[in-house]
Amino acid sequence: MNEQISEKYLSLKSIINRYDSAVVAFSGGIDSSLVAYVAGEVLGNNALAVTSGSASLKRSDLQLAETLGKDWNLSHEIIVTDELSKPDYRRNPVDRCFHCKTSLYTSLDVICKERGIDVIFNGTNLDDLGDHRPGLMAADNYQVCSPLVEAGFHKSDVRQLANELGLKNADKPQSACLSSRFPYGTSIDEQLLSQVEQAETVLESLGFTQFRVRHHGDLARIEVTENELEKAMAHRLHINEALGDLGYRYITLDMIGFRSGSLNEGLKKEQIQVVNIHNPEN
Repeated sequence: MNEQISEKYLSLKSIINRYDSAVVAFSGGIDSSLVAYVAGEVLGNNALAVTSGSASLKRSDLQLAETLGKDWNLSHEIIVTDELSKPDYRRNPVDRCFHCKTSLYTSLDVICKERGIDVIFNGTNLDDLGDHRPGLMAADNYQVCSPLVEAGFHKSDVRQLANELGLKNADKPQSACLSSRFPYGTSIDEQLLSQVEQAETVLESLGFTQFRVRHHGDLARIEVTENELEKAMAHRLHINEALGDLGYRYITLDMIGFRSGSLNEGLKKEQIQVVNIHNPEN
């Protein structure tokens, strides 16, 4: 382990060790996984990893979170948050993530108060800052701690330390919630989320590494990495038939390829919500 990563690892442990107990918002992604793993190292059973098993989380990610929790001997619980029951979430406004994270942190805050737990940790890292992240406003409202930010972790640092620690999901491609596949203003429900999840399962079964199926009504817009565009074309007939069976009339391939948050590209400057939380590099 190089010196810089070692120092950040020690800093992360020190930040977590300020508290006697913690709840970690644990999605199974590598960022929250690293926080959950290190919290388990530092706090033992006083660290509780909690995963929301709502319909906006891929079932494969939910299963991964369960597996990791067992492998790492974490105290781990699965809850079901209620964001899909809220009209402000279902109508998919530009601040949808605020309503989602508010539901999550409300539930985690109840757990903390009922059990006398000191703090909520999330997996936000430095690369998340400065982007359209209304969910960070919800975190701020509940005084959620972002130890990766405070310890100076970028995404690359997270992956490097996770590999050094032998975490099996260290190189797992980023996987935002399924609701992020819908243009803002397009209503979301459980059936549509399932449709997108099944469509992405088709791509996963073909061995694509990083991808999204963006839902535009009866049109599916597929994003894959630039180096897999030719592969997508080679499998176009199979993909077209499989997604057609799921209810899509038109299946298209995005010529630019995969980029995280592509549906934010149409937002006006005044619609973008950026939250300034403690950044040790400033």
